[in-house]
Amino acid sequence: MTPNSASPSANPLSRFLLPSIGNLVFVAILFVLIFSLGNGLLNDGDTGYHIRAGELIAKTWEVPQTDPFSYHTPPLRWTAHEWLSELVMGLISRGFGLTGVVVFFSFILAIAHWLLYRSLRQLSGDVLLCALVTLLACATSSTHWLARPHAFSLLFTVIWCDRLNRLQPASRNTLILLPAMMLLWVNLHGGYFIGLILIAVYLAGNLFEAMGAPSEKSRQKSRSLLALLIACIAVCMINPHGPKILLFPLRVASDHFVMNSVTEFLSPNFHDFLPFKYMLLALIGALALSRSGLSLTDTGLAVLLSYMALYSVRHVSLFAIILAPVLLKTTARALDRLPPGASRFYQIRSQNMKAVDANVKGWVWPSAAVALVLALAASGAISYRFDEKVFPVKAVEFLKRESISGHMFNNDEFGDYIIFAAWPAYRVYIDGRSDMYGEKYAGDYVKVARVLPGWKEILKKYDIGWVIFDTQSPLSVALNDQSDWRPIYSDPVATIFVKNDSRYATLLANYPAVKPAGL
Repeated sequence: MTPNSASPSANPLSRFLLPSIGNLVFVAILFVLIFSLGNGLLNDGDTGYHIRAGELIAKTWEVPQTDPFSYHTPPLRWTAHEWLSELVMGLISRGFGLTGVVVFFSFILAIAHWLLYRSLRQLSGDVLLCALVTLLACATSSTHWLARPHAFSLLFTVIWCDRLNRLQPASRNTLILLPAMMLLWVNLHGGYFIGLILIAVYLAGNLFEAMGAPSEKSRQKSRSLLALLIACIAVCMINPHGPKILLFPLRVASDHFVMNSVTEFLSPNFHDFLPFKYMLLALIGALALSRSGLSLTDTGLAVLLSYMALYSVRHVSLFAIILAPVLLKTTARALDRLPPGASRFYQIRSQNMKAVDANVKGWVWPSAAVALVLALAASGAISYRFDEKVFPVKAVEFLKRESISGHMFNNDEFGDYIIFAAWPAYRVYIDGRSDMYGEKYAGDYVKVARVLPGWKEILKKYDIGWVIFDTQSPLSVALNDQSDWRPIYSDPVATIFVKNDSRYATLLANYPAVKPAGL
């Protein structure tokens, strides 16, 4: 088969109806998110407190400077660095509920990875290779697909890298829109900092290249990148927290307690199914096989992002997006070293796919996919909610019926859901904002949760009157053995214990023989 024989150009209807590879990427990711993952985008309870924070901002027209969700006094200082994302989430939730939030972030993630494919196509005419690299990058990135503000950072990072990559062979005009993007990004999510880091890496790479082979072109690029970095830093200060926002990511990254205690900041577990390890190995293998060196900029990106992803699973999605172009270029060089027979086999298929893709321009599939998803969401045919097998849905319904007074001690993941479902009637001890609670409160939380020496004294220190914790936890087991604590509610997910004293005499009388599920 020759490439031209695969062309559908002779049939205008086929040209209009058949999807391009890029359109297939968008539709496939959108359908996976909507019809396969669905509630999976709500697997992190942080979504709950983001929504309530956004609703509070919309109601008060103010960005909170102190924490409204916990009972600690005086109120804790809170850097609400994701306030704009939270406002968007709150408004969507108010109008369309959790289903609207999931659908919105599904579109964000699908667009981000569609743009990733498009940016790869700008770098290479090999449609097949671009599709394969995009597929691997999507699988790698998917481990952090959640309805949370970081989805905006994934989208902005794709656009950011595309603009910076276009600078290398093009003009500085490609950078004009980046400061305006940064104004949005710094108010949407703390991941804006990777944008500054990327500019610094490209600037350093160009400066070193200019030192090795001075030219007006290299000096022009360096000046453009330096001006861009200064402009973006200046723009970052336009936010409710002012210049302090520049220190916030550094403060979190340097907090050893947070980095060593919060799951998403820990290193990846390579014993699990983890597409990241395959993309990392593919990059190493392509580099070894191609036997061609990377540019200084690409080398800096590869080293930095590999370190970040190995240090913290939170950065794996950034690894996938930023290093996809590097993997594309090294793999393209490695393919040139294939044996003649294998190279001919690959090239024929790649050329055929390119010929077909060049002649299909219709947008029927993505348009139909968007219309279908919106119609299903509007009709109620698809609906998303927090999974009651993961979150204390039934336990919180019990709390809302009983109106338990006093200070609670709660599982941190439960705290996010309690804020979503029961605030302001209930205020939590802790939730997912680990950077705000710090070692003082989170450290005490860990001691109690793990039943470490002194855990009883910590409960007394905070005047804890009742506890809601996961049923199979060490704390639930320990409390069940204490005569001064009694369970009043239990299901396979959560158990509620109250202090065995006069404050809760009525509750204890109403629920005298509750046994924790499975204990």
